[in-house]
Amino acid sequence: MIKHPTNVRQHTAGQLTGQLDTHLVPFGQHFVHQQAAPALQALKNAALKAGFDLQLASAFRPFERQLLIWNAKFSGQRPLLDSNSQPLDPSALSELDKIHAIMRWSALPGGSRHHWGTDVDVYAANCLPNGTQLQLEPWEYQGQGHQAEFSLWLTETMPEYGFYLPYREDRNGVAVEPWHISYSPISNILLHQFTSDMLKRTLSKADIEGKSQILINLDSLYSKYIENICEV
Repeated sequence: MIKHPTNVRQHTAGQLTGQLDTHLVPFGQHFVHQQAAPALQALKNAALKAGFDLQLASAFRPFERQLLIWNAKFSGQRPLLDSNSQPLDPSALSELDKIHAIMRWSALPGGSRHHWGTDVDVYAANCLPNGTQLQLEPWEYQGQGHQAEFSLWLTETMPEYGFYLPYREDRNGVAVEPWHISYSPISNILLHQFTSDMLKRTLSKADIEGKSQILINLDSLYSKYIENICEV
């Protein structure tokens, strides 16, 4: 039985916004929160016993990496997708429309749960067909998708290890992400430590596309895409 941490210290703004990595430890080729690592390893071991090679597609993501993703999407270097993962025409969208379209699938730099190291994107490597690249799209984890069997096992098993799906349902914020699991004993506390003002101070200093519209609408964006998650 996993013993979950009960003493979670106050994290700094740098740690919560992905600008510092002092709360992390290595986990394979990735980095995760030091207090989440034992539970994640236990979940990985349980998956192996059940016949699934659980691997991380993404774990900690620094602020600068999230900023590159954001700016590439806003400027049209990366595609914008609608709620059905279909491409959108950026030229037909206002700046605020673009912001909402990006935030359905990608967090604001500084506002990503991946900055905390408590949230990871997972898949079963042995269920991925040869020559197939993981897309991290819902169809892969549903119906006849190659990750569907793993997803069923994960949903049933991960609560024993302290994990849940913060985006398991569409709450008109972030789209459904059946691959994104969160270690709730830590992430729930960090969500309370993280504030809209903290994010505003961070973004005010950043070279981010759409900055003026982001800052004007930040309170509503924070409420819609950061606070608006599924219950544990």
